[in-house]
Amino acid sequence: MEPRSAAAVGRDFPYTARTTCYIEVHEDGRVTHGDDRAAYERAVAGKSRLFAVWPGEWSSHLFVIDDLDEYAKAHGIKHDQNRTGLEEHVHDVEWTEATGRDLNPRSPYISIRLNLTCGCEIRDLSTFASQIREQQGWAIATSVGWGSSSSPEGTSYSLRVRRKSLGI
Repeated sequence: MEPRSAAAVGRDFPYTARTTCYIEVHEDGRVTHGDDRAAYERAVAGKSRLFAVWPGEWSSHLFVIDDLDEYAKAHGIKHDQNRTGLEEHVHDVEWTEATGRDLNPRSPYISIRLNLTCGCEIRDLSTFASQIREQQGWAIATSVGWGSSSSPEGTSYSLRVRRKSLGI
C-alpha cells in the first residue's frame, strides 16, 4: 500500500501539528526522524524522502511529503506572507507596557501591547518572534498565550517579552 499524498490534502495538511511525526528515509536506507532544515535540504537534493505519520481517530496514516515547498513554508524554512501575515521587512512597531498583568516586577518577562504600524499582521507568532529578534533583539515568549484585538485604529497584540531584551 502506498502512502497518501500530503500535497493532495493541500494547505489543510497539519505540517506543524504537535502530533505529526516526521520520518526521513535516506538514500542508503537509514531511517531517522525530525523536521529540521537539514532534512528538508536533503529531500530537495534527492538524498532522502520525507514522510509524516498523522494520527487519526482510530489509526495513524502515513503520508509522503510530496510538496516540499509547502512543507518549507509551514516550517518557516521559506517565508510565506499569506501564512504568517508578515512581510519580509523591518517592522515599524509601537508598544506599551500592559497594565495590571505583571505583579512581580522581578519577573524576567513583561506583558506588552504592540501595534504594527507597517501594516503587517501577526498570524504566526514564531515567525514574528524570529523577525523581531533579528531586527530589534527582542525575546518574545512563544510558548505562552498571546492574543489580538481590533479597533478602528488597527489591531493590537498582547505579547510577553523578556524585559532585558526591551532594555528595561
